[in-house]
Amino acid sequence: MVRFQGGDRAAFGLLVRRHQSPLYNFALRHLGSAPAAEDVVQDAFVRVVRNAGDFKHAARFSTWLYTIARNLCVDHARKGAHRKHPSLDQPKRSAEGDGPTLGDQTGDQGPSVERSAGSTEIGARVAEAVEALPEEQREVFLMREVSGLPFKEIAEIVGVPENTVKSRMRYALERLQASLSEYEDYARALR
Repeated sequence: MVRFQGGDRAAFGLLVRRHQSPLYNFALRHLGSAPAAEDVVQDAFVRVVRNAGDFKHAARFSTWLYTIARNLCVDHARKGAHRKHPSLDQPKRSAEGDGPTLGDQTGDQGPSVERSAGSTEIGARVAEAVEALPEEQREVFLMREVSGLPFKEIAEIVGVPENTVKSRMRYALERLQASLSEYEDYARALR
């Protein structure tokens, strides 16, 4: 970011390459819509360009970027956008045609048909359980588990103390564990 602020246009390309995919995944999980997630990522980077002079390096660039993206996601949700996750069985559509399903991308690649069927069912159930989390818990869970952000950075992004973020994560994990407890025996059988 220092290089970009100094006029190095190629540095912006590096920032985009480094952060575009995790930011897209965060927005997609937050909004549940690929087009909306693409819009949020594009808008976030446009705001980085427009407000580059405002970035003071008091926080990490990724914290600033995720704060921008989070605010854009909140704005999008407030405008009445639908917040449904795509089906794990729906093929990913692109200019090249239909791609693998989300379930195929995240499901177990093991040789067992039973295991594959169970993984698809569990994947769908996990997505439902995550969607059912209260907004504050889901947001922290997705930033931590999907985007891999540290608790301190999440706290800066959402504007609450780090211990509050950790509490939200703990409650999210407890809710997910309770929602998915029926699959404990299945998981033990796979070990």
